Amino acid sequence: MSIPNINLKDLVESGVHFGHKSQRWNPKMSRYIHSTRENVHIINLNYTVQLLSEALKVIDNVVSKGGKILFVATKKQAAGKIAELAVDTNQYYVNHRWLGGMLTNWSTINKSIKKMKDLEIEKSNPNNEFTKKEILKLTNQYEKLVRSLSGISEMKKSPDLLFVIDTKLEHIAVAEAKILNIPIIGVVDTNCDPDLIDYPIPGNDDSRRSIDLYCSLIKETINSTEQKINFEVSDNVNHDSEESIKNTDKSNNDTRQNTETINSVDES
Repeated sequence: MSIPNINLKDLVESGVHFGHKSQRWNPKMSRYIHSTRENVHIINLNYTVQLLSEALKVIDNVVSKGGKILFVATKKQAAGKIAELAVDTNQYYVNHRWLGGMLTNWSTINKSIKKMKDLEIEKSNPNNEFTKKEILKLTNQYEKLVRSLSGISEMKKSPDLLFVIDTKLEHIAVAEAKILNIPIIGVVDTNCDPDLIDYPIPGNDDSRRSIDLYCSLIKETINSTEQKINFEVSDNVNHDSEESIKNTDKSNNDTRQNTETINSVDES
């Protein structure tokens, strides 16, 4: 298991405990709310530590089996960080706009990805005969597709896990994952419905510092898991090499013994 330690002090300093104003809450979040301060709900971080640890274990398990994670966060303060996390860990992401059917209508989305790749070739081909106006049109179409699809352009099948920041905003992504029985890890603020999420993490989904902390812990988990996998693979290769050497030595010894036996027979 490659789960980083979750420091309660770090959660407090990152503002993970701050929820929304009390009038904007979802009553289903009541079990995760500690108190109200100046009309703002305060999240019980004891639950956050426990559930965040469980979520990281799920991520560790998925990655250790070679599975893929789709990170989803289209809000401004999370979009850049979620893309960076996905690229650094070789996973997938959606950070501009969730297009309806990204999971449930993959064949259509796949056609759009192919079109994006074709447009890239067309607009960059020095031998094309397009006018400047036509090239500008192609470029605009290409950039629009890139914003929505670049993070999933290499995805060949449904992901093994969905990680969502702001499950209320990304309700379409959550609904599609539920239809396909894809497990969901989601940061649920006090205005969200935790019952829709398989592995809810009660916490602030608006603060940049909170989002940075979630991403940092996930990145550390994935990197640790992959290092462990690489070490085990290397260890198995070395073990196989040692066995091969032993077998070769044994074969050489057998050959030497057979030769000596033949020589003895010839001499007699």
